[in-house]
Amino acid sequence: MMPLFSGPCPVCGEKELLADPVLWPDLINAWQLSEDETAYINRQQGLHCKSCHNNLRAMGLSTAILREIGFYGTLKQFCESFSDIRILEINTAGNLTSFFKSLPSHKLIEYPQFDMLNLDIESESFDLVIHSDTLEHVPNPERALSECRRVLRKNGKCIFTVPIIVDRMTRSRVGLAPSYHGQSGVPADDQVVCSEFGADIWQTVLKAGFCSCEIFSFEYPAALVLIARK
Repeated sequence: MMPLFSGPCPVCGEKELLADPVLWPDLINAWQLSEDETAYINRQQGLHCKSCHNNLRAMGLSTAILREIGFYGTLKQFCESFSDIRILEINTAGNLTSFFKSLPSHKLIEYPQFDMLNLDIESESFDLVIHSDTLEHVPNPERALSECRRVLRKNGKCIFTVPIIVDRMTRSRVGLAPSYHGQSGVPADDQVVCSEFGADIWQTVLKAGFCSCEIFSFEYPAALVLIARK
């Protein structure tokens, strides 16, 4: 069995991690989560760095990005290197944005100014597109990923996370009672869940036109990252 991640933080190098539960009963019931599923999603979202406050999900995303770039150090060190890699970040990816913004060719776009289903961005403009726990809120995830692919240069990559229930298949929440992420008791239109992703998430990536989809395991099953190659 894969060992649990215990630090140091791959984003900033801090050695101390903290843990807080983040799921609430209504969301657990809406997702029909088992005790084990509740535990690993709480770890995914609630285990975080004491210093930069990035959670396990964001740490996994950071590690996958650094691995694909071929940089052996922390994300903080990479962003201080002033690399000219062109990165498009769609919605803030945890607290990673505070580091990415120091890169000269980083661009952050956010909903609702930018519609992920129809990005107002020139084709083949970026080397890397990243987003974190955003796709599940988009009505047509395949279309959204195809837009990510369109704005990537040749051999570019889209690296992203979604909440994955690993022992299930993906299901749409169309016709089901609304389920919201964010905070308990605070429903918001941009937090409503459209898709609950499962083990077949790779199909959505390939249907969007990417030539390959890798699932990078920072910690199984709590921290999985999708790497889609154009």
